[in-house]
Amino acid sequence: MSGRASKRQQRKVYCLEGQAVKAAQAALSFFLPDQKVAEIVPINGGNVNDSLQIRLVSGNQYLLQRLSPAVFPEPWRVMENLRRVTSHLRRHVATTRICSIQIPHIIQSPAGAATFEDDSGSSWRLLTWIENSRNFPVIESAGQGREIGRLLGCFHHLLADFDADTLHDPLPGFHQTTCYLRQYDQVKREEHSPSEAEHQCAALIHGFRSRAGILETCRPRLHSSLIHGDPKVGNFLFAQNSDTAISLIDLDTVMSGPLLYDLGDCLRSCCNPAGEEIEKPEKAVFQREMFAAVMRGYCEQALDLLGEQDRELLLDAAILISFELGLRFFTDHLTGDHYFKTTWPGQNLRRALIQLYLADSIDKQRTALDLLWHQVIMAASRQ
Repeated sequence: MSGRASKRQQRKVYCLEGQAVKAAQAALSFFLPDQKVAEIVPINGGNVNDSLQIRLVSGNQYLLQRLSPAVFPEPWRVMENLRRVTSHLRRHVATTRICSIQIPHIIQSPAGAATFEDDSGSSWRLLTWIENSRNFPVIESAGQGREIGRLLGCFHHLLADFDADTLHDPLPGFHQTTCYLRQYDQVKREEHSPSEAEHQCAALIHGFRSRAGILETCRPRLHSSLIHGDPKVGNFLFAQNSDTAISLIDLDTVMSGPLLYDLGDCLRSCCNPAGEEIEKPEKAVFQREMFAAVMRGYCEQALDLLGEQDRELLLDAAILISFELGLRFFTDHLTGDHYFKTTWPGQNLRRALIQLYLADSIDKQRTALDLLWHQVIMAASRQ
C-alpha cells in the first residue's frame, strides 16, 4: 500500500472514538485473523446498533456491527434467529420465482463463532456486504416508493411458510402499544417541570391514546406471519445505478406478528419526505402520492396476503405505529435516553414530536387516503 493510501486508512479508522476503534479492530482480528484492513468507515442512521463498513486491502467488503446491549441483552438469540431466517430466505429465493432479493451471510471465526465479545462485554458480528448497493435517508421518487412496497411484499411472501415457533422472541413486548403507554404514564408522573416541547408531546399523546389498542384488539382477525419489524426507508438497499430495490437488511427484529405492523411502519417512514431528523417537527407531513406508490408496489406482490380486516385497518396501522414510535422516543427522553442512540440533548424529544405530528397528519387526511387506498386495491385486483 502506498504512503498516501496509508494516510487515508489512518484518517478513516481514527474518526471513531478510541475505545470503539480498539474494539472494532479486535473483532476483525477475531473473525478475519489473516486479513489486512484498509478502511473502517462508520455508517450513520441507525438508532440501535453501531455499524461499520469494512474494506480489506484485498478489496472485499463487510459489515461489522456492535449489537446494542440495551436492546439485545442476549445476542446469541439474535444470531440464531438471523441464521435461520437468512437460510430460509436464500433457499426460497433459489427455488422459487417469487422475487429476487440479496441476503447477507454471517461470517464466522475460524473456530466457528458467530459473535465476538469485547472487553466491555459488547457483542460484535460480521456480515457480508451487499455489493453495488446504496440506501437513502428519505425516498426521492414515487418509483423508489413503489420498489420498497414491492420488495416488502416479496419479503412477506418468502417468509409466509416459515415456522415462527422456531424463532426466539427478539424483543418481548414489541408493538404492544398499550404497554408502552403504561410505561409512559409511569415516568410522566415523575416529570415535574415539562418544557414547551414536552407539553406538545404530552398533548399529542393524549389525543391518540384512546386508539392505542386498536390492532391488539383486532389481532385475531388480522393476517399474521413473520414480519421484518423495522422496515424503514434506510433498511432497503437499492442497486447502485438504478432505482431497483435489491435487499432488506437489519433482520434482528424479524418476529411473528400482523403484517399491518410492517406496513404501518413502512408507510410511516416512506411517506414523510421531510425525514425523521428535521429541525421543525411540525413540517412532518404524510404524503398521499407516496402512500399510493408504496401500496401499489406491495399489492403487485402481496395483495392476496391482506384480508378484509387488514385492508380496513391499514391507515389505522400507519397512525398507530407513528404514534407508538413517538411515544417510545418521548418515554426514552424522559428516562434519560438509554434505549435509542442520541448525538445531542433533546434529540429523542424532537424525534418524538416528528412522529406524533406525522400521526396527526395521517389522521387529518384520513378521508382522502381511504379513497386512494380503495383505488389502489381495485386497480391491483384487476391485474
